[in-house]
Amino acid sequence: MPAIFLRYRRDDLSELMDSADCDPELLENTYRQFGAINRLFSGWRGVYKNRIRPLLRAGRIRVLDIGCGGGDLAVQLSLWARSDQLDIHITAADPNPGAFRYLSSRELPGNVVPRKAYSRDLLADGEKYDIVLSNHVLHHLSVKELRSFLIETSELASFLVLHNDIRRDDLAFAGFLPVGLFFRRSFIFRDGLTSIRRSWRPDELIPLLPDGWYIESNVMYRNHVIWEA
Repeated sequence: MPAIFLRYRRDDLSELMDSADCDPELLENTYRQFGAINRLFSGWRGVYKNRIRPLLRAGRIRVLDIGCGGGDLAVQLSLWARSDQLDIHITAADPNPGAFRYLSSRELPGNVVPRKAYSRDLLADGEKYDIVLSNHVLHHLSVKELRSFLIETSELASFLVLHNDIRRDDLAFAGFLPVGLFFRRSFIFRDGLTSIRRSWRPDELIPLLPDGWYIESNVMYRNHVIWEA
């Protein structure tokens, strides 16, 4: 169904949590609540089963979760791999000081290592990973930043890059309105609606992709932007 109300991407809008002077208590609550949001909407269990677990079965895998926020995806991947008795090492990286502060305060599994860094910082340090993932990062980026981010993350990866983000749609916006009201004392409700309005449709993303990248549209209004070796 084509977007009517949300026909155009609103890249002029900004999320409250991206502000340098945002309320630290609300920011911490937002990172804490991201786990529930991702379990409801992000579909990472299917990505793990279909994309990540087959590579894990080939041996120990190094994963980068770039723009990791509160680290809930990294922790969940660690738990799924442990349940499957598979070996994984995850670097949970985010350049945002608030995100890194929250991540460092968490009790993380031993195979999840926090790092304060952009993708370009990791490239400059000569880092390399088997898989690079991100969740809800692409809609934060401008066109120029998007292309740079895709190129950098493909250079960091040996096998797979998968960026999982919102697909802009009127029904996604309407559906989030009642759900977002359950998340109090955080930026989830307002920023969630802003995120949908800032997010990309596949037809907008396709002309921006570097060579070797493609898009899969998934349930729950998701774009998977993918590079494979």
